[in-house]
Parts: sequence; structure tokens; C-alpha cells
Amino acid sequence: MEESNNYGHQHPLLLIVNQDQLIHNQSDVTDCSRCGEKVSAPCFCCAENCGFYLHKVCAEAPLELNHPFHPHHPLLLMQNAPYSDGVYACNFCDKKDDKFVYHCSCCELDLHIKCALFTFNVAENNLKELEHVALQHPLISTENGDEKLKDAAKCFGCWEPLAKYTHFSPDCGSNLHEKCAKLPFKLNHGCHRNHPLVLQFSIQQFSCKICEEPDENITGFVYGCSPCKFAVHIECVSASLDLGVEDKNHEHHFTLFPRGSSFICDACGEEGSYTSYICCTCNTMVHKKCTSVPRIIKSKWHDHRLFHKYFLRIEDFRVLNCIMCNDEVSTDHGNYYCSKCDVIFHVKCALKDKDSYEIVENEDEESADVSSITKVLGWNDAGEATVLEHIMHIHHLTLSDRVSEYVNKCCDGCLLPISNSFYYCTQCDFFLHKVCVELPKVKHVWYHHCQSQLVLTSNEVFWCEACGFLSNAFSYKCEDCKVRICLPCIIALTPGSRKYRGHKHSIFFYHKNKGGCVACGRDFNGLWCCKECNFSLDHKCYSLPITSHHKSDEHLLSLTYHDDNSYSESHFCDICEERRDPNFWFYHCAICDTSAHVNCVLGKYRYLKLGSIIEEPTGMHEHPLTVVKKIYYYPNCSNCGKPCLDLALECTGCNFIVHVRCPP
Repeated sequence: MEESNNYGHQHPLLLIVNQDQLIHNQSDVTDCSRCGEKVSAPCFCCAENCGFYLHKVCAEAPLELNHPFHPHHPLLLMQNAPYSDGVYACNFCDKKDDKFVYHCSCCELDLHIKCALFTFNVAENNLKELEHVALQHPLISTENGDEKLKDAAKCFGCWEPLAKYTHFSPDCGSNLHEKCAKLPFKLNHGCHRNHPLVLQFSIQQFSCKICEEPDENITGFVYGCSPCKFAVHIECVSASLDLGVEDKNHEHHFTLFPRGSSFICDACGEEGSYTSYICCTCNTMVHKKCTSVPRIIKSKWHDHRLFHKYFLRIEDFRVLNCIMCNDEVSTDHGNYYCSKCDVIFHVKCALKDKDSYEIVENEDEESADVSSITKVLGWNDAGEATVLEHIMHIHHLTLSDRVSEYVNKCCDGCLLPISNSFYYCTQCDFFLHKVCVELPKVKHVWYHHCQSQLVLTSNEVFWCEACGFLSNAFSYKCEDCKVRICLPCIIALTPGSRKYRGHKHSIFFYHKNKGGCVACGRDFNGLWCCKECNFSLDHKCYSLPITSHHKSDEHLLSLTYHDDNSYSESHFCDICEERRDPNFWFYHCAICDTSAHVNCVLGKYRYLKLGSIIEEPTGMHEHPLTVVKKIYYYPNCSNCGKPCLDLALECTGCNFIVHVRCPP
């Protein structure tokens, strides 16, 4: 051991040159006082055994480092990062630390000592410390390799999964692909012909000029031209050196066209610049990322498969709006389209959330039959099924539009009053709106995050996940998380363009809009909005019935959208006798001149059908149970023992009764 200067320590230091000396000198595992990592020889230790250790490389680190990957400013070695808490994240390995740091105050670049010196050697092509490090070959070479590597360790250079390519053993202290350690410091590239591209640290968010994807890591390497503020991923530079791209989603080769001019991508309809790929056979020009756009997808936003189209011929020249964002889709460029429903998506909208769609690999595979109509027994001249069999009822259902004959009836699917076209059973008291009949037996919905489909169910009492109401209407049930969504919410939350009752313009569903509902005045996330006027409607109010009964009035009450009576004394609810806002929707009887709040008329059990029978109350009782509301006689609940003062499920055969709220 040799005695050396103390590098700022209060005691003399001894140089330990081999690991045996270090083990003999140590009483326990210790860390380097500058980099914080486990100390190893050669290193310095305190001659007075105060526990101070310092790697030799850390001790000899220059106070000012002119780093090739950061050529415009020097990096200063500081004992603490100049932040309020002294904590920084290294721009190479992304690990946080509060030890010594190489810092650039102009660019707010921070590097661990070891990361700064290691990358300096990479830049100088001085890789002696890696000469004896074992190389590990790619671990995964299957089609689903990227998915399996999604959560694996990343290369500090390109931030691709470490095991995706040949890499140095992580025992060397850095995660690095062999190819990233051997990247050329400068290169000339066709996407930027003015100046060479220089390998440098990523110090700010940017959009790659080749793939045009944003990079938010602010770590690792990029190729850039600082005077032109031009930056590209190192992976994109390597990939674009291959002049041809072959992808199974397109029948021809794409060829690199490295011209620095803007263009409209024929695959997605978005603007591109600098670098494009062309198919001379199809006369198309696309982004690099769009050379592999999926041909067919199945989206949570639609019930049918969606096909990618490079252009779409619309003979009647009408405007088509994206079902997700409601903006116009140019049919001259790429889109996703369902020919069955005439529904269209922007490519960027359809593919924005990877969890909201799945790629259909086999184009010839028939899509599963999801219709809840099992058999059609008759058709009319308009192509409508007049008599049919449905999975939710044992008898035939017949089409009718005679609403006036069934004023007091409601649809057994959504429990809203019968309106417009509907189907009824000639053998029993069963009704379904036409729109409820046509709903599929299984479906995905955009607002449910499980990957499994929702299944159409009935004969259950449940709390709807979307509106919070207690219901025994038909529902869609997730077999994984057991969440149920009632039919009114399923219909009201299905996006698209619609005509709504007396409103003169079409309304569109904006799932991210936040604002006030014209019906109730409350603020919501996700509204039906009109592009032409100040009309916005929450999905709960979207389903309000046009007419309704209430025991306080012998006549049918009509949903009214605005009170034109300026006499303030008339702005009271005739049910609760509280004041009501004349600007919000209410129910009104024109004969009796009475008005009432929507909630007072419909009540908190608006989606419960009293007297309906649950044939198989799973886990609750061995006999069928009837939905009842006790008024005069309050028997004790068979589950909790408290009186059933309100809604309950009752077995008329064996005196069993439970609160609806009591768990089975």
C-alpha cells in the first residue's frame, strides 16, 4: 500500500492496488465516497481507518471534462447537484443519485462519474475495460420477442431491451449493446445533407426526424446536428441505412426516399418530413413507422373488424368523421374503415392506445358471429326482420311500431319506455326496443380496461359501473372483473354522430371533453356535444325517457327542456316542493300545469322493474326471487336481520327476503 494525497479528505489516504489487500483492510462491505458504488481495487482508503474509501478512477476524475458527446460546454465535477434536494437523474443510465456529479449548468446535463468516464472512453473508442467482459447473445428470437422483453433491462445507449441484441454482460456496470459501443462518432446521412450527424447525449425531449415519434426519455444517445436542431434515434439511423423495407402488411417493397421535404403520409394521413418510404407499384409515400401499419385490427371502439385503406372512394361526396375524435377523415389518405357500418377512424386515433385494439393476423379467418338474434323468421320490404328469435327470450319476437297501444310498457332490455320501433312477444309481457334487439351478445367497450369481452346477460340485480344506478335491466358483464354495465349506458356511451330528439343539429360524443350538461348543469368528463351550438349532454341524461308516470299526477309527464314561464314562483318542483332551475330539464304536465325535477319523477330506482323475477339468484337462494318494494309491512332481512324498509328480493314460497344491498 502506498500513501497518497488525501483528495479533500481530512486524513492521509493509502492506495490499495489489489483485491486481496482490500479484503484484508475491510471490516465490512463499503462504498466509494464519490460514486456510491461498492468499492473495488484499485482504490484509496483512510490511513486512520475512519471508513473512507475512494475508487482510484473516481479520485483521479478531472474537475473539468470536455466530453465529445457534449462538445459545446465543459462538464464540471461537483460534490452535489445544484438542485434544492441535491438529487439528480443521470442522463445516461437514468438512475438517481445524490453523490458527486458531472454537471453542465447551461444544458442541465447530469452524469454519474462512472457514466461520464465510461462514455468518454466509448467516444474515444478506448474500450479496454470492456475487452475482458463477456458478450451475451440475444435471448429471444421469437415472433413475440418484443412483448416478452417489454419489462426487461434496457440498453443505456438506445434504450431498446438489452437482450434484444448482442450485449456486454451487465457485470461490467453498464447495460450496453455491442453495436451501441461501436457506433461511429460522426456520419453522413441522406436525411440531413447539410452537416454530418454527431453522436451525443439526449438532453431534452425531441421528435425523431425519421420516425417522427416523440422521445421523452432524455437519456442515452442520439444522433444530432446542433446548429440545425436536428435529432434522430440511433435505431432509426441504423434502420434507415437499409434502403428497402419489406413488411407482411403490404404486398410490395418500400424503398427509402431520403429527401428533406414535407409530405402527407398515404398510410395515416399525417404530415411527414425529411425521410419517407415509397412504394413505386402503388404510388404511395409513407412514414417509416407506417411501413408496418396493421392491415386489420379489432378495436374496443367498434363491434366489427376494421380494415386499413390507403384511400376510400365515397360516391356521394359526403364528409366522414372519425368516430373517436369527430374530426373529418380525408378519404384520399390512410384510414381504418368498417364497410358494414360505414364507420371510419383516423389511423392515429385507432392505434393511439395499444390496449384498445388487437391485430388480426389471419385475414381469411371468419369473424365470430356476435349477433344476439339467433334466427330470422320473416322480413319486410325495408329489409327489417319482422319475426325473430333472440337469445334473451324463449318465444318469437314480432316487430311493431304501434307505440300508442303500449304507453305504459317499457323495454325489458333497457327498462326505458317503449318508443319508435320495438319487438314484442305475443305469448307473454315482453318487449325490446329495436336498438336493444340488435346489440351483439359479446362486445368490447372503450371505457372498460380489461382485455376480455363483455357478455350480454339478464336476470340479475346489479350496480351499473358507468352510471351508478341499481338495475335489473339487461347488462354487459365482464367475466374477469365481474363489472356490469347497463344497456342505457352501453347505448349512450357508443360513440358516433347522432340526431337527438328535437335538437336541430347532429351531436357527437367527445370522450375527453369536460363541461356542463344542459340537462342537469353538472360538470362531467365525456359529453355528447354539438359542433354548431352550445349544447352538451352527459350520457346519464342522454337516456332520459321522453315521457314518464308519477303517482302525484294521473297524466303522462313530458320531458321539457326549458321553462319559458318567467314568473319565479312557478319554478318549484310539485313533488319535493323545492326550488328548481328553469334552465335545466324537468318533467311537466300541460293539463295540470305541474312541474317536477327529473330525479323526483324517475327516482333512484329508475332502472329497476318491480315484480320482475330473478330465476337463478346465484349464491343467494335456491328459489326464484321477486324484486319488491315494501311499503306497509317491513319483515326482517334473512341476511343482516334488519327490517326491509325499501327495496328487497323476496321468495314468496318460503318467506325468504333480503335487502338488495346485502351481499349474497
